[in-house]
Amino acid sequence: MTLPDATADLRIRENLAQVRATIAAAAARSGRKPEVVRLIGVTKYVEPEIARLLAIAGLIDLGESRPQELWRKAEALADLPVRWHLIGHLQRNKVRRTLSLVACIQSADSLRLMAEIDREAAAMGRSANLLLEVNISGDAAKHGFPPAEVDGALPQIAALQNVRVLGLMTMAALEGGADEARRDFAALRELRDRLLANCPSEISLHELSMGMSGDYEIAIEEGATIVRVGSALFEGLDQ
Repeated sequence: MTLPDATADLRIRENLAQVRATIAAAAARSGRKPEVVRLIGVTKYVEPEIARLLAIAGLIDLGESRPQELWRKAEALADLPVRWHLIGHLQRNKVRRTLSLVACIQSADSLRLMAEIDREAAAMGRSANLLLEVNISGDAAKHGFPPAEVDGALPQIAALQNVRVLGLMTMAALEGGADEARRDFAALRELRDRLLANCPSEISLHELSMGMSGDYEIAIEEGATIVRVGSALFEGLDQ
């Protein structure tokens, strides 16, 4: 990074304030209060020193897509009260190390993975917070439960003793623009609403994690309770 630390710190604080103002405006448009929408700062394109500035500025919910990068940044920021979220694909052989570091795995995308998380959580004497990743757009390149399979998987998920499912997560289609993103986000909300009728009591579907830097306003308008924002928080930094 070529900007002096003081300049970078100021820019991040300005960007964070702008993102929070945008969240508040989008929440107001959807008839909700801004505090019902949690912001996750996605740090996958920045070095730990920049992620540190974001946490110092007051955003302690941080997200990473790759487990190895989460491990690296969690070690570098271990002196700060960061709540880490894994938002990308997790291989079963990386569950143990990842689980010890995260507040939530937002990318629980298969029963096999969730069973492994359950086993490791039991061995640690703890529970694991999860979101079920749903491939709402049907993109072949994405992970996640097909929407039609979520309902049938819920009883098996409910039987896992050491995981706490808090809701659903998705990403909008890679192509299609704002209109397609809105359809995808509305589809996840509608899926959640349908699932509620037969949802086991052990599972909560309160959280809807959807929306990134390019579409988080639309996601909030469609009911997101969590947005995952990266590049908008780091605009103006030469990394």
